[in-house]
Amino acid sequence: MNRRAAIAMSPVEVLDFLQSERVVTVATIGRDGWPHLMPLWFVVRDGECWGWTYGKSQKVRNLQRDPRCTLQVEAGDSYGELRGVMIKAEAEIVRDPDVVTSVGNDLSARYGDGSPVDERVAAKRVALRFRARSVASFDHRKLAG
Repeated sequence: MNRRAAIAMSPVEVLDFLQSERVVTVATIGRDGWPHLMPLWFVVRDGECWGWTYGKSQKVRNLQRDPRCTLQVEAGDSYGELRGVMIKAEAEIVRDPDVVTSVGNDLSARYGDGSPVDERVAAKRVALRFRARSVASFDHRKLAG
């Protein structure tokens, strides 16, 4: 087995990692062709990453032009602890108020006190569903063995 394959995470390990980490960096393609990277809180729903953001945000405008994006979640403080997941995805911008509110409530449960999302706040937001096209992962902790 080559070194790259030896440090790849299994699908279960990828899911566990995504559920344990708190910030995903989302790379979209800006109007000028340059990558636009922004951190985003997220939840995993049915194996997919979801987030929400203001409907008028730059990332939403970028995704309206081109839904392709790359997500990165990484962790570790030293080389031997580094691990991460990169997901090439197509983003679906979801404007259905019930879905937006549901994602907001999931985020509130994960990052806040679990309070229901205020409808006035949800009305200004969209949900982002990231449909994975490919996944790459690494876990340098596997090098020790």
